[in-house]
Amino acid sequence: MYTSDFDYYLPQERIAQKSIEPRDHSQLMVVHREKESVEHKRFFDIVDYFEKGDVLVWNNSKVFKARLFGKLIAPAGENLWEHKRTIELFLVRPMANKGVWKVLVKPGRHVKNGMRILLSCSCEDPHNAKCTCKVDEFFCDVMVKEKDGTVLVQFPYGSEKVRAKANEYGRIPIPPYVKDEPQQLEMYQTQYAKHEGSVAAPTAGFHFTREIIQKLKRKGVIFAEVTLHVGLGTFLPVKSDKIKDHVMHAEMVGLSQKNAKIINKAKQEGRRVIAVGTTTVRTLEGIAVMRANAKESESTKTILPFDNVTVFPYKGDVNIFITPGFEFQVVDAMITNFHLPKSTLLMLVSAFAHSQAFMLQCYNEAVEKKYRFYSFGDAMFIV
Repeated sequence: MYTSDFDYYLPQERIAQKSIEPRDHSQLMVVHREKESVEHKRFFDIVDYFEKGDVLVWNNSKVFKARLFGKLIAPAGENLWEHKRTIELFLVRPMANKGVWKVLVKPGRHVKNGMRILLSCSCEDPHNAKCTCKVDEFFCDVMVKEKDGTVLVQFPYGSEKVRAKANEYGRIPIPPYVKDEPQQLEMYQTQYAKHEGSVAAPTAGFHFTREIIQKLKRKGVIFAEVTLHVGLGTFLPVKSDKIKDHVMHAEMVGLSQKNAKIINKAKQEGRRVIAVGTTTVRTLEGIAVMRANAKESESTKTILPFDNVTVFPYKGDVNIFITPGFEFQVVDAMITNFHLPKSTLLMLVSAFAHSQAFMLQCYNEAVEKKYRFYSFGDAMFIV
């Protein structure tokens, strides 16, 4: 299939700039994939589509202020640093070595190995007598420019302190199509955000309010959690003409033993597993694929509990790319937002709906019905 097969027309005014309040009053398109039919509701109506014993799984990752602005300086001599220019640095994820991070830098053409990036100075020249900024408070050194456009940098401290300083000096990493940055980071978080590490919010969860959660609990819905720290795998655009040529970036995920047990029991008893967002889908299906692959390997048969399970406790990377034709093993229904044209997320929901053509039909109908699109937009429930 081609990337162009997942294109659609979206008027600029349909791109939501902020969440509707209250959030559970957003529009909801209920998509019945077997019948290829849709219903138009409000998100608070979603409770009617749940049954006692359903397992609702969401991504509890929390966003931090990953977008930073700094001063790029280069060594002009052994002990002399000469100021160059201001750049934007976007923290993507920490690497295995302490203090090493994968980042995006703009403009990247000015970045050279060995340069230092000062992230706690707002002055034009951090070395002049008038500069009162703590230039050594927050900085990193450029290690390697990767072929994929990312950069490896070295901080003088661990990932938790890097995130803490980013929250002090950085800005909320809103998508480029959102023009006004929210005043508070909480406005770009889900109600259940818990584990800090995402550079973009798992936005399908925006629609859940405390009231909706309580109603679902009273109905007998069971809750489970995964953690996927949103990174390049979620928001990087597809640049190849053929989707099979696109390479997904790995993202860090976690599934605890307790939550794996809840999900496996539901699958064994024929109860539905409903995922909130594409990040949750990729976590569950990615772990299920690893389980299936490992089951076929003689070397790991005695390591993982394969019998009568679909997923297993896991903490590590997942880089699954779900496209039409993928066989879902875990997720029975999913809640999601309306995604960008030609994106990996639109490919995923098309795969779940069993039809790329039908999904584009749903999107075109959403445009006609004036749904709000993208991160702060309306919701879709595919059953």
